[in-house]
Amino acid sequence: QVQLVESGGGLVQVGGSLRLSCAASGFTFSMYPMYWYRQAPGKERELVAGITSDGGSTNYADSVKGRFTISRDNFKNTVYLQMNSLKFDDTAVYYCNVRLRATQYWGVGTQVTVSS
Repeated sequence: QVQLVESGGGLVQVGGSLRLSCAASGFTFSMYPMYWYRQAPGKERELVAGITSDGGSTNYADSVKGRFTISRDNFKNTVYLQMNSLKFDDTAVYYCNVRLRATQYWGVGTQVTVSS
């Protein structure tokens, strides 16, 4: 079955960096675009970044452009989110996502907390 396992979250100071990872299994990873979403307390889940199956194209939410970088390693079946210059507003649970035909799959998420 499809599994997405996020890791790398934690507590970081404003201006700091974190690198999230999402290990995928149960499907042909190299064939599908991958996405990172986040959900802050009291807010809807929002798309943060996406990457095409070959890693050749990426897209970002305006709020993270220039600070976050999504990448993938199709040999390791892993997608990454490098987060730099973190702000208080980046505090959220971050989720990995893949869409296989009509079904969306999610990991359990990893908490990122940005503090002063």
